[in-house]
Amino acid sequence: MAHDTPLIATIVVGLSLAFLFGTIAQRLRISPIVGYLLAGVAIGPFTPGFVADQGLANELAEIGIILLMFGVGLHFSMSELLAVRTIAVPGAIVQIASATVMGLVLAAGFGWSVGAGVVFGLALSVASTVVLLRALQERRLVKSDQGRIAVGWLIVEDLVMVLTLVILPAIAPLLGSQSSEAAAASAQPGGLALALAITLLKVVAFIAVMLLFGRKLIPAILHHIAHTGSRELFRLGVLTIALGVAFIAAKLFGVSFALGAFFAGMILSESPLSQQAANESLPLRDAFAVLFFVSVGMLFYPYIVVENPLRVLATVAIIILGKSLAAWLIVLAFGHGMRTALLIAASLAQIGEFSFILAGLGVTLKLLPVEGRELILAGALISIMLNPLLFLLVEKYNDKVAAAPDAAAGTNPPLATAKSRSEIAYVTPKTDHTVLIGFGRVGGIVGERLIAEGTPLFVMDDRDETAAALKSRGVDAVGANAVTDLASANIKAAKRLVVAIPDCFEAGQIVAQARVANPGLKIVARAHSDAEAKYLKDYGASDVVQGSRETAAAMIAALDADPAGSASGAT
Repeated sequence: MAHDTPLIATIVVGLSLAFLFGTIAQRLRISPIVGYLLAGVAIGPFTPGFVADQGLANELAEIGIILLMFGVGLHFSMSELLAVRTIAVPGAIVQIASATVMGLVLAAGFGWSVGAGVVFGLALSVASTVVLLRALQERRLVKSDQGRIAVGWLIVEDLVMVLTLVILPAIAPLLGSQSSEAAAASAQPGGLALALAITLLKVVAFIAVMLLFGRKLIPAILHHIAHTGSRELFRLGVLTIALGVAFIAAKLFGVSFALGAFFAGMILSESPLSQQAANESLPLRDAFAVLFFVSVGMLFYPYIVVENPLRVLATVAIIILGKSLAAWLIVLAFGHGMRTALLIAASLAQIGEFSFILAGLGVTLKLLPVEGRELILAGALISIMLNPLLFLLVEKYNDKVAAAPDAAAGTNPPLATAKSRSEIAYVTPKTDHTVLIGFGRVGGIVGERLIAEGTPLFVMDDRDETAAALKSRGVDAVGANAVTDLASANIKAAKRLVVAIPDCFEAGQIVAQARVANPGLKIVARAHSDAEAKYLKDYGASDVVQGSRETAAAMIAALDADPAGSASGAT
C-alpha cells in the first residue's frame, strides 16, 4: 500500500544527498557546507528529478536555525571577546559598515531600493561561523593570537546580526518594505516609531527575564537532571531548553527564534555542565544544521550563474576582495602586522548561515528581491569553495617570509600559521621508540610511567598546551591530531604504539595507518566494549585493553586476596 510521506521523504533524501555531496566536498578539501547546499539544489524545484516539500523543508530549517543559534550561544565567550576587544569590536563594526556600503552601491547599480541594498550588503558582510572555525581548527590557529582576533571578530559579527534580525522587521517600513505588516504599521500615525519602540521593549523584557530568572533557572534544571544519572534525560533536557526558550521568546515576547535560542545557549554556557550540554546536543544540532543548509540550497536558482554572470561576479568580488580588503586595512590600521592582517582577511572572505537567514528574512519582508537571495547563495557557494585557496596563498606567503634571511629582523612577530605548519611537518628523529597517542587520564598515567623508566618516547596530543608542557620537561611531543598527522611519529622506525584516546573511531583510523606503515609494530589500544575491542583488533591492534574488563578483574583480584571475607575495615 502506497503511503504519502513527504516529511520522511524530505528528510531521507535530503540527508542522503547531503551525505553524498558532503563526502565528495570533503574529499576535494572543500567545506562540506558546499555539498549540503548542492544537495538542496538537487532536490529543489529548479532541477529535474525528485522535488522535496519546500514547506516542510522550511519548518525543518527553522529547527536548524534554533539549534545553530543555540550552539553559537553555547560557545559564546565574553572573556575571549574582551581579550581582543580593542581590535575585534571596532574592526568588525567598521568592516560590516564597509561591506554594507559596497552592497548598497552594487544594489543601486542593479536598480534595487535602498532597503534591498541594506539587506544585501549586511548579508555579504558576515562570515560563516562554521566555515571560519573549521578553517582555523584545521590549521591549529584557534588558540593563536591571530585565531583569537578572528574568533572575537566573528563574535561581534554574530551579535550584530542577532540584533539585526530583531530590529529589521520593526524598521522594514522605513526601508520601503511592501509587506502587509509594514504597510499596516506605516499607515498609522506614529506607527513606525511605535512598532520600533514595542519591538525594543519586548527584546529588553526578554533579556531581563533571561538574566533575572533564566540565569538561575536553566542551570538549576540542568543540574537537577544531571543528578538523575540519566544521559537520555540530560540530552532531552538540553534540547527542551533550546527549543522551549526559542518558542517562548517568539510567542510571548515576539522576538525571533534565533535570539531566543542564542540567549538560551549563552545562559547555559555559564554552567559547569555547558561542555557536556554541547556534546550531548551536537548530533542533533549537526543533523538539523545540515537540513537547514539543504533547505537553503532548495531555494537557489542555479541558472543565475549563466543568466547573470556579471552580477554573480560582482557579488563574489565584494565577498572575497572588497570585504577582505576592508578587514586587511582595518587590522593594519590598528598596528598589527601584515601576516596577521592577511590571516584575518582570508578568514572573513566567505559568507554562510547568517547571510542565508538574513536573506530569507529580507525576502519575507519584501525588502530584498528574490534575485538578491539567489546572488547571496551563489556568492556563498563560490566563496566557501575558494576559501581554502586563500588560506593556502596566505600560508605560502608566510613560508616565504619565514624563509627570508632577514625574517628575524622584521617588525612582525612570528605567525602561528608558519609555526603550526612546521610543527605538523616535524618528524621525530627517534628510532625503536614508543609512540603514545593521547596524554589524558589514561595516556597520562602510561606516559608518566614510560618517562620515569627512561623509555624513548614520542607523544602526540591534540591539545597544544599539553604538548607544550611535555616539551618543557624535555619530552619529544607535538600538538597535532594523529589521524591526519601520524607521519610526525616516524611510525616506520617505531617499536611500539600506544593509542590511549577514548574515541574508538579515531583510534581505528590511527591503528590502520600505523599497521600499514609498520606491519611488525606492537600496537596497544583501549576500548570501552567488546564491539570496540573487536573493531580495533580488526584494524590491526596487537592488544586491546577493555576498561570494564580490567576493572572487573581488579575487583575480583581484591576479593581473592581476602578469601575469608574478613572485615578488616570494620570497627
